[in-house]
Amino acid sequence: MPKVQLAPSVSTGRGGRSRRVSTSLAEINVVPLVDVMLVLLVIFMVTAPMIQRGVDVNIPVSTRAGQITNERVFVSIPFDYRKNHIVHLGDEPIRAEILQERIRQKMENRSDKEVYLRGDAGVQYQELMEIFDSLKAAGVEKVGLITKLPGER
Repeated sequence: MPKVQLAPSVSTGRGGRSRRVSTSLAEINVVPLVDVMLVLLVIFMVTAPMIQRGVDVNIPVSTRAGQITNERVFVSIPFDYRKNHIVHLGDEPIRAEILQERIRQKMENRSDKEVYLRGDAGVQYQELMEIFDSLKAAGVEKVGLITKLPGER
């Protein structure tokens, strides 16, 4: 509510007193705060997908590839597999020797015993079969090979 203050005895020509209205400055203006927060929100929404990064695998191309819809277990074999024998279970790098046990633990409580295998195009067929055999030994019933469509990145 505005406060009315009487001015010092200054004549305004009518013989009355001049009145000056002042407002209270106890309110905080939140409009600039909201503007800044919305700009920050937009910046984070735009940059968040760019930050997420997986394992670089050059996937082979297939013209009859289908989309995967449900939550699946992915095993990725990078190009440098023959040097260090490390594969990726999801995003976690693990040694090929312990892959069988880790897959067995993951498949223990699942009804669908499916694993999807992503292999770099430069991986040799024998290396792919080694991982395939360890997946089958771990109790995986179906192994899907991930490919990409010709125009896909």
